[in-house]
Amino acid sequence: MPNESALRLAVFLGLFLLLALAEHIWPRRPLTVPKGRRWLANIVMVAFDTGVTRLVVPLMPVAMAVMAQNKGWGLLNQVAIPYWVKLALALLFLDLVIYLQHRAFHRVPLFWRFHRMHHTDMDLDVSSSNRFHPVEILVSAAIKLAAVLVSGAAPEAVVTFEVLLNASSLFTHTNLRIPLGIDRLLRLVLVTPDMHRVHHSVIPSETDSNFSFNASWWDRLFGTYRAQPRKGHANMVIGLKEYRSPEKLGFWGLLLVPFRQPYG
Repeated sequence: MPNESALRLAVFLGLFLLLALAEHIWPRRPLTVPKGRRWLANIVMVAFDTGVTRLVVPLMPVAMAVMAQNKGWGLLNQVAIPYWVKLALALLFLDLVIYLQHRAFHRVPLFWRFHRMHHTDMDLDVSSSNRFHPVEILVSAAIKLAAVLVSGAAPEAVVTFEVLLNASSLFTHTNLRIPLGIDRLLRLVLVTPDMHRVHHSVIPSETDSNFSFNASWWDRLFGTYRAQPRKGHANMVIGLKEYRSPEKLGFWGLLLVPFRQPYG
């Protein structure tokens, strides 16, 4: 699918700019760290991650889906059910895989060493959405490729899921004030910024909750849902208690997070 990369980039840039403007006009919380320093580190990181992935990963998920479809690999390529049912099942399965992966990245010490870099951000806004270590990105790519191969998800389902995953990551990290009534309705189906912000609390029991990315029901189903932070959104502390020195969390400092002891 030759236009897949262009589509994902267009959605990412358009939504990034729209949400950045929205959170500037209707912020949920005041920021505690200078925005320029954080945004520079986060944006350079996503550019670096993209370059590393393109160099190291020989096959993207959509290409894997095309190959699986052509060769009849994967569960959904073995059953005769309506095409729209296959699309829905593929989207649900891939979303569940991302939820389980996220839990594993918190539970398995080796994975956590890399994933904790994402949680070192001391504020949460749209720029935080792609603050991931390149090693974590590569592991995630391998898991996604395996999920596409096993499921036999159609290329159209994979493109849709990739776009949704990017969009939901941007939206859920946004420092956007949403009226509580609307938030309550949205989170019956989708992860909202208030729901995901709990996951970025400095309190470990809150950090280890709300792992969903797109659909919010996985947390309820598996008992990891937490409705609100203990101290409220205005007073909660974001980040990790072991990393409270923003001047050490530039691009190079972030890359070294997995390889050195926390510095307080």
